[in-house]
Formats: sequence, C-alpha cells, structure tokens
Amino acid sequence: MSLPAAFISVILIWSTTPLAIKWSAMGVGFSFAVLSRMAIGALLCVALLVILRIRFPLHRKARLSYLASGLSMFGAMALTYWSSQYVSSGMISVIFGLSPLITSLGAALWLKEEAITPSKIAGMLLGLVGLVLVFRGGLGLGNVAAVGLVALFIAVVLQSLGLVWIKWISDDSPPLAMTLGTLIVALPLFLLVWCLADGHWPAVLPERAVATTLYLGVFGSVLGFTLYYYMIKHMQAGRIALVTLVTPVLALLLGHGLNNETVLPNVWVGTASIALGLCLHRWGGRWLA
Repeated sequence: MSLPAAFISVILIWSTTPLAIKWSAMGVGFSFAVLSRMAIGALLCVALLVILRIRFPLHRKARLSYLASGLSMFGAMALTYWSSQYVSSGMISVIFGLSPLITSLGAALWLKEEAITPSKIAGMLLGLVGLVLVFRGGLGLGNVAAVGLVALFIAVVLQSLGLVWIKWISDDSPPLAMTLGTLIVALPLFLLVWCLADGHWPAVLPERAVATTLYLGVFGSVLGFTLYYYMIKHMQAGRIALVTLVTPVLALLLGHGLNNETVLPNVWVGTASIALGLCLHRWGGRWLA
C-alpha cells in the first residue's frame, strides 16, 4: 500500500475507533471489551501470517520492538477503555490529538530527528492551552470526567513515547508480524486486568457491543496497527502522529451525531487550539521564514 493510502486509512480508522470503544464496552465492561478486541486481533494476525507466509522474526531487535510496542499499547489502551466509561468518544480523540506534540518532543530529544525551533515551541504551547480548555470543559461534566481526562492524557504520553521507542529500536520486521508480537506481549496483561476488574463472562452480549468489538479487532487492531507500523518504518515519528490533526474533529462530529454526545464550547475551542498548535508546530517554520 502507498504511504498516502495508509495515511488516509489510519485517519478513517482512528476517527471511528473512540465511538466504537464506547459502544463495545456497553453491557460487557471495559476490561472484557478490550481483552476481546485484542484476542480477535491476535487470532486474525496468526491466520494472516500463515496464509500469506509472512515470517515472524524472533531476533533481538524484533523482541525489543514487540516488548516496547506491547507495553505502550497495553498502558494506552487499558487507560483509554477505562476512561471511556466517563468521557465522550469525541473527547478521547481530542486528547489523543496531542500525541504529535509529545511524539515530536520525544523524537527531538531521543532520536535527534528534528531541532526544537521557536515555532515548534509555540505550537506546543498552543496545544497546552487547548488541553487546559478541554479539561475545563471536562470539569463542566463532573469530577469523574476530569479523572477520565487525566487517564487519557497518561495514555497519550504512553503511546507517544512508545512510538519513539519503537523508532529508536529500528527493527525491520514485517508490519503484520509486529502487530502480532505487540498483541502477544499485551494480551496476558489485558487478561490480568480482566481477572482483577471483573473475571466473569457477561450474562448477555449486546449485538452492538459484539459488532463494534469485531470491527475494532479486525480494523482497529490488525489493519490499523499494521498500517501504523508500516508508516513507522517509512516515515518520521513526528509526521506519523499528524494523522491526529483530522481525527479529533471527525470523532467529535461522529460522537455528537451518532451517540448524542454533548460537546461544550470549551471543547470546540480547545480542539481548534490543539489543531492550530499542530499546524504551527509542523509548518510554522515555513510560515515565519
């Protein structure tokens, strides 16, 4: 697949993922929902590797990549699914819109990919202002929502630094193998969370929860992550995270239109501030030249 096609596909998948996460956990619990999604993804990965005869590397760099990706994905997804009980799907995507800024900062300090210029600093500050505005909007929805936003921010940091860690390892494993390795590391941890948080098979499996879990397992986990790792191999870390420039707005509109989610004015202003910060961070050097 071409990089532009992969880029657009990831945007579409990530725009619909927050709402699918909320729907998949309704009636079954967040821990069962995320465990089911990852189990479906792992089984599909194994089948595809066998059918397509793709190798599954086990050399040192591959193992390090699986570990880095699995740990970061577990932390990010566990916190995201937990917070989805208290935060709207649109808010999830807005907070994840900060990942380019955190990723770029980590890449500059760790990978030495790009220098930290005044325009990048200004973009980060605008992103911080947007984060504060979104948090103020979250406070208007109650203290529990604010705690959910804090958990989401930690999830974003874990995912962003995980991306930089993977890029630093510089493994050349096939993207599909990388996805399976990630899931193999993360699955036991998700199973542990389910055992501690619930441990019981749901009495009823709502149709919408089943459908969205299947969607997340196939598209969100396998296709989405495979394209994500494909881009990691061929693009700079800071540019990969730019997919989140579009997804917050799309996710807010989907959540409002399909799930009747309330979007407070502070959230819209915060989203605009984060988007402007991302633009300034990425293209500010050209604008100010």
